[in-house]
Amino acid sequence: MPILDPRTLRRALDDYTAVVERQGVARLPELDRWYHGELPALIAGRNPAHVTLPELVRLAEWKMARGVWRAPNLVLVRGNDPEAVEETSTAALARIPHPTAPVSELAKLKGVGPATASAAAAAAAPEIYPFFDELVAAQLPSLGPVAWTLGYYAKYADALRSAARELGGEWTPVLLERALWAHVGGKAGIA
Repeated sequence: MPILDPRTLRRALDDYTAVVERQGVARLPELDRWYHGELPALIAGRNPAHVTLPELVRLAEWKMARGVWRAPNLVLVRGNDPEAVEETSTAALARIPHPTAPVSELAKLKGVGPATASAAAAAAAPEIYPFFDELVAAQLPSLGPVAWTLGYYAKYADALRSAARELGGEWTPVLLERALWAHVGGKAGIA
């Protein structure tokens, strides 16, 4: 995949927080700090690892604030049974490091598609799962037009994992996804 040079990616990653702020979405900065700063530790601190219904709702809000707000999906996410969320997410996160099984399992919940499911998987295992973002996918032309399917996510995640390995050092699929999003968001001023 054609990837930006490491210096451009580093600058974009360093600018990520400022790009989030420039989006002009009221709750996005707070949700983004929670998603990247708190949620991974919450998930990691549980045995077995899982997400709760309030976390899933907040995660969906973060995803929508960063992209397209889909109120009906949020209503569906909120309608999930709390025990079902914990059971499903426990089963999903137990399937790490399978390349797609955690995302597939989480997508069984109401209102949760591959993008929202990938956000939970990325919070649990950023070294394996990138968040599925349309602006990032658009920068990977070899994948073709974005399709919100598990098969497309598999190709997208594999491309970002491969590129992160090629970059080496600190790069993970999550950091690369953030850098690519900030690169486009910073240039275009959109989320």
